[in-house]
Amino acid sequence: MINITIRKELAEDYRSTEEVVKRAFADMEFSDQKEHELVARIRKSAVFIPELSLVAINQDNKAIVGHVLLSKIKISGDQQSVESLALAPVSVLPDYQKQGIGRLLITEALHKAKELGYHSVVVLGHPEYYPKFGFKKASLWGIKAPFEVPEEALMALELRENALEHVSGVVEYPSVFFLES
Repeated sequence: MINITIRKELAEDYRSTEEVVKRAFADMEFSDQKEHELVARIRKSAVFIPELSLVAINQDNKAIVGHVLLSKIKISGDQQSVESLALAPVSVLPDYQKQGIGRLLITEALHKAKELGYHSVVVLGHPEYYPKFGFKKASLWGIKAPFEVPEEALMALELRENALEHVSGVVEYPSVFFLES
């Protein structure tokens, strides 16, 4: 079993982290291979929460082998707009995948988000994977994506009991999520 520790990402980690993100998505069928650029853009924006950008460190060689990022989004309905968090992206180097590192990163990020007082998290991801962390279909709360996605791929998690009870509407991703054309 590899010895992994999770800690907050530091400015001097940025280049290594982006390399990890790039390599993690290199062979992903649904990827645009631009996830590392997304991470860099989020870091420079107002939606970045430094405490919720976490890296996984292999203690044997002190290398960064994984990264997770939670950043601010809104869920906007007719009546109200509520702050939430987006879980994206989660990256683990190919050689380290399927060893529980992604799970460690996500668990720690969700724990930290709750500690910091955030109420909910939204993820666009694998419908078989994220329910392990308590995510449920966002449509249960009437929460929709701003673009065409399979209903079961958009999920939400309440960090506080009934946090999403009166929340419905469209997930508003900040402009940094979209490449400037």
